[in-house]
Amino acid sequence: MKKIEEFNERRDKGNKAILGEDFLPYKRFFALDSRAYEEGAIPEKYKELMGLVGSMVLRCDDCISYHVQKAADAGSSREEIREAFNIALVIGGSIVIPHLRRAFEILDELLPADNKI
Repeated sequence: MKKIEEFNERRDKGNKAILGEDFLPYKRFFALDSRAYEEGAIPEKYKELMGLVGSMVLRCDDCISYHVQKAADAGSSREEIREAFNIALVIGGSIVIPHLRRAFEILDELLPADNKI
């Protein structure tokens, strides 16, 4: 779990620095972002998969790493996450491929494939 652990450490350190500024607009945005993915009419698992697709299309590797992890934590299977990757690829086109490669590195750490070539 080296990649995901390194990502989480860097993310936590950065978030502490940002929120440590005690700047209300930052705090409001972070709260808005967190609340958007909470359980509601749409289950958390599906919200995380939507966040993953959006992150891939926008080509944000940190966001992709975060949402792959959160989707897995929310109960998404490897197959569900792979289908989300595919939707992002269809929407975003070939420019998504480098991010898809990195997304699979995270997915393989979290939910290894049983029959990988």
